[in-house]
Amino acid sequence: MGKASEYLGLVLFVLAILHTFSTRYFEHRAHHSPQHSGFWHLLGEVEVVFGFWAMLLFAGLLILEGGAVAVDYIDTRNYTEPLFVFAIMTVAATRPILTVANRAVLWLGQGLPLAGSAGSYLVAMACIPLLGSFITEPAAMTLAALVLDEHFFARGLSNRFKYATLGVLFVNISIGGTLTHFAAPPVLMVAATWNWDITFMLSQFGWKAACAVLLNALVVTAVFRQELSRLEYAATEGDYQESPDDPLPAPTHRVPIPWVMTFLHLLFLAGIVISAHHPAIFMGFFLLFLGVVHAYPQFQQRLILKESLLVAFFLAGLVVLGGLQQWWLQPLLLSLKSEMAFLGAIGLTALTDNAALTYLGSLVQGLSDDFKYALVAGAVTGGGLTIIANAPNPAGVAILKRYFDDEAVSPLQMLLASLLPTLIAALAFWFL
Repeated sequence: MGKASEYLGLVLFVLAILHTFSTRYFEHRAHHSPQHSGFWHLLGEVEVVFGFWAMLLFAGLLILEGGAVAVDYIDTRNYTEPLFVFAIMTVAATRPILTVANRAVLWLGQGLPLAGSAGSYLVAMACIPLLGSFITEPAAMTLAALVLDEHFFARGLSNRFKYATLGVLFVNISIGGTLTHFAAPPVLMVAATWNWDITFMLSQFGWKAACAVLLNALVVTAVFRQELSRLEYAATEGDYQESPDDPLPAPTHRVPIPWVMTFLHLLFLAGIVISAHHPAIFMGFFLLFLGVVHAYPQFQQRLILKESLLVAFFLAGLVVLGGLQQWWLQPLLLSLKSEMAFLGAIGLTALTDNAALTYLGSLVQGLSDDFKYALVAGAVTGGGLTIIANAPNPAGVAILKRYFDDEAVSPLQMLLASLLPTLIAALAFWFL
């Protein structure tokens, strides 16, 4: 790839980041310019941003490098993660899975000496992110966001509560997947190359992450205990709806879910997680799952296919644009000492995907163990700062954004909300 193409990739990458921080402006224009609301709404969909600029990159490569090189570049990108996120989001958001999650959160929350729904909120913010170490972070994000959607965001709580919750959720999901070596994308990128197994992850990362996740959840629960104490949590089986005028309304008649159907859905979820690195296999599980859903619609709610596809489009665009950033990002990383690598990784993660960051580090030979730890710890610590910092973040935004002004999450307010939980995570990884 020539220098001109690399410079083009950098320019479009920067424009995509700026676009990500401007989506609220476009949504505002969509609500105040009815004549062209469709166009402004398209530009305001945060999940569309990187896919949109990736298509412009492809057009630029066609001009600069020719058709063969441009097509070869697109063909040689690895789209396993976008496909996996699409499949796992859809399955994790089904009625049988959500019913199990809701009942577990209610049962655990009732055992805590906290008023109202505070106990269940604490469980949702602490336990579900840690569960991501086993069912993968995208699945944990989907479950957590849908539980929060139905039981908290939909019940008229303050805007301050919503942003604080989103900030803590993003940070906790990012660090909560580090108990194992296969669930967090930034860890997965280096685990095989650096021979990191589950024993290493638990001893070097996992217990520290668990401490930070629990402390973050305790802090946000304590801050909003008065709002939470006025709510009662119920293990309902409500349906996720994108908006009041959703074209695919949920069925009005509820049919009890037999245990066999719940068990079958859990098997599909487990099969997709276990085969996460083999798209032909997990997409086979997913297609079989769609067949079961079609055969037994009475046990389902609306599948979040649209949201899952948009998130996959976002991640695929990030893969395409991120593939041309190695020429400047890798030398920058290698110029840092271990201590500065930790801080640098936190900052760079806010502007790039943390998995891309650690992948670039895995390509370098001879890195010290301290540098490896600092790079990965910094990457997962900064995973909650922006929507592009961690792969599951767009899934959370896609599900919860309808509760924010103009149905858009303010990047600045989300950044501010995530600063304290990010600091707590940083202190845990560096000093524990």
